[in-house]
Amino acid sequence: MQRSHFDTEHNLFRDAFGAFLDKEVVPHQEAWEEAGVVDRSVWRKAGEMGFLLPWADEEYGGAGLKDFRYEQIMCEELARINEPGFMLPLHSALCGPYIAEYGNAEQKARLLPGIISGEMILAVAMTEPSAGSDLAGMRTTAVDKGAHWLLNGSKVFISNGYLADGVIVSAKT
Repeated sequence: MQRSHFDTEHNLFRDAFGAFLDKEVVPHQEAWEEAGVVDRSVWRKAGEMGFLLPWADEEYGGAGLKDFRYEQIMCEELARINEPGFMLPLHSALCGPYIAEYGNAEQKARLLPGIISGEMILAVAMTEPSAGSDLAGMRTTAVDKGAHWLLNGSKVFISNGYLADGVIVSAKT
């Protein structure tokens, strides 16, 4: 179905991402479901194809596609194949932007290339036992100790945590 808010570039991107999913994800879905884990190799393959953080600046290895419609296309294509375990949107659209927007120059240079290549997989720790995902009721705190931050609190349901190399943690400062 053609929609007026997509142009030729978007349609080409959809074709490429859909073909990637059909080749690299669909044949493995049953095995991943049985194992309870998505194989890390698909993350690296997605990175090689430019599907992780496609909006990120080219200096870090991103494609510089500052257009949310590319993220929309990836979500739609993941829904098309009914794939709940490959948490690419969480990695690219929820977690990655925190580092790109709030990380300092050293953190961006150190972390973004691996996140974009699929070598580093991200998760988010937001939900708490007593507050759920209500950030206003969150009790976890973070205190700046100069050379490091001291986190104190509890998190549950760490989205993508089973596979993560880095975790974005919600905390009050």
